[in-house]
Amino acid sequence: MKYEGSCHCGNVAFEVEGEFDTGLDCNCSMCRRRGGLLAFVPAENLRLTTPEENVSTYTFNRHVIRHHFCGKCGIATHGEGSDPKGNRMAAINLRCIPAIDLETLTIKKVDGRSF
Repeated sequence: MKYEGSCHCGNVAFEVEGEFDTGLDCNCSMCRRRGGLLAFVPAENLRLTTPEENVSTYTFNRHVIRHHFCGKCGIATHGEGSDPKGNRMAAINLRCIPAIDLETLTIKKVDGRSF
């Protein structure tokens, strides 16, 4: 299924294709603070619908995941990296997709703090 999502002000908007029934709640130092619910899709399933220059990026720790957010409103929309097999992946903040009913998601706790 194809969904539309965005930051709060709409400066960063995207389309993503996937089936989302689970949200990952990570406790790493980044996710714990921002409070997003993540779902992973192949990178080619995510398409920005706003200019790429609207996206701000932050990396930390091993600098292998690019955490993207809106420089105007500060909302973290998505991230990019690779899975353990080397496949390019996108991590979508499900809270940025209004059509997804967050109450219907199964929430899986992820211990990112230990990585």
